[in-house]
Amino acid sequence: MSAVRRLRLLLPAFLLAVTACTQSPAPSRGGAHDDKPAYGDALVEGTIGDASTLIPLLASDSSSHAVAGLVYNGLVKYDKDLKIVGDLAESFDIASDGLTITFHLRKGVKWHDGAPFTSRDVLYTYRVTIDPKTPTAYAEDFKQVKSIAAPDDHTVRVTYGAPFAPALASWGNAILPAHLLEGKDITKSTLARAPVGTGPYRFKEWVAGQKIVLESNHDYFEGRPWIDRYIYRIIPDTSTMYMELKAGAVDMMGLTPVQYARQTTGIRFTSLFNKYRYPSSSYVYMGYNLRHPLFRDKRIRQALTAAIDKDELIHGVLFGMGQKAVGPIAPGRWAYNPHVKDIAYDPKHAAELLAQAGWKEKNSDGILMKNGKPFSFTILTNQGNQQRLLTSQIIQQRLRYVGIDVKIRVVEWATFLKEFVDKGNFEVVMLGWSTSPDPDMFDVWHSSKTNPGELNFVGFKNAGVDRLLVEGRSTFDIEKRKKAYFRIQEIMADEQPYTFLYVPDALPVVSSRIRGVKPAPIGIGYNQIKWYVPKAEQVY
Repeated sequence: MSAVRRLRLLLPAFLLAVTACTQSPAPSRGGAHDDKPAYGDALVEGTIGDASTLIPLLASDSSSHAVAGLVYNGLVKYDKDLKIVGDLAESFDIASDGLTITFHLRKGVKWHDGAPFTSRDVLYTYRVTIDPKTPTAYAEDFKQVKSIAAPDDHTVRVTYGAPFAPALASWGNAILPAHLLEGKDITKSTLARAPVGTGPYRFKEWVAGQKIVLESNHDYFEGRPWIDRYIYRIIPDTSTMYMELKAGAVDMMGLTPVQYARQTTGIRFTSLFNKYRYPSSSYVYMGYNLRHPLFRDKRIRQALTAAIDKDELIHGVLFGMGQKAVGPIAPGRWAYNPHVKDIAYDPKHAAELLAQAGWKEKNSDGILMKNGKPFSFTILTNQGNQQRLLTSQIIQQRLRYVGIDVKIRVVEWATFLKEFVDKGNFEVVMLGWSTSPDPDMFDVWHSSKTNPGELNFVGFKNAGVDRLLVEGRSTFDIEKRKKAYFRIQEIMADEQPYTFLYVPDALPVVSSRIRGVKPAPIGIGYNQIKWYVPKAEQVY
């Protein structure tokens, strides 16, 4: 879990909105005069993965975007109720035909080095994003722009050649400082390790593999954050992180289901911490490398899904704190197709599909054989995520039952991304996608996004899905969009490029000395600058 103060709009995919929140009551700490907001103290958040780069345009991992979300701003953001509102843009106007957006930028905003923020920064961010030399996964939305102009330092006018549904949301991308990057190779910039933004926190220090330290921006345009320092501690093991939490060395983390259900219910714990629970904006999946000969036949992928008991995963891994994922859009969302049927758990049907694909005979160990080779592959997942490891282990047992030999390899997060995922160097991955409210999923599923470092790293290519992805983002008519996404889900259910596993509940826990945490449909991190620690309870 990462409590970024706003849901990043640049991340691909779609919304899993909050439908319920539960909060342990904050303990009483004396008279009302003791509970007043005060500047000072620090918040230490535990995270299992280090950032890869602090230039968000170049990052595709949640750890990097979590930190960047406090350092940078976009022109717009999502508010607590998932409505798009101004951020660096004080306001915006959309033409009646939907093709032109005029952003009115805030005046007086400064970069962390004191330079003024102007329309020049917006134009630079647009240009560097669409530059073919920039290795980014986020260029496609900006490529839809027909023209962009800045009539003055505080106005930006963007025109599209055709309707583009995610247009406004796309301007939630972090705006970068032109005065520090213009004319330089962004891939070699020192901002990757020492960012300069406009956000509520300034970069202070990054000790690789250990911590990233941010300090409050006293001149932030929405007001100085009450908490002076925000520290990300990288602790790859969640059990160790939990021990650090109980010892007072961590103030905030995402609990595992077993921690939430069984280890955090005592009076002492509930007096020191507040727990929250709500559906996360993410889903977990098992992704197949479709370039690998073993997974090119969709009957194989269908069989693997049929051999996996998702209910077992939800009860055994999540302790019931989650729901099944059927496709890339979650139940309850406007673009979700309720008529798509999941491939049910049925080992017999799995065996039939495998036999149809030529996997009929078994060796003396009970492993399926074809052309003298056993049916064997490795699930690759990241270090520190116990849910994904346990999920992989349960799936390993279920697939062994139908004659498939599965190995599991756990790799450190940064290496996992750089050496395996980005390069397509895997057979099967156990991963999750963070999602954003618009159902557009072009960057994850379009066949043009299969190059190294892009988000369609499983190599899914389907002409029908390509056409529907374009249709879905090329109209403002919600019914036409819904029709396109409904059909995409039907195709995905048949093709099974992923086995979509589950949507876990978010289970953040926060020290009770930190006040002002108010759950909302977007989660808990949207108002982070208003969190505070009463003076008498400050410990840093």
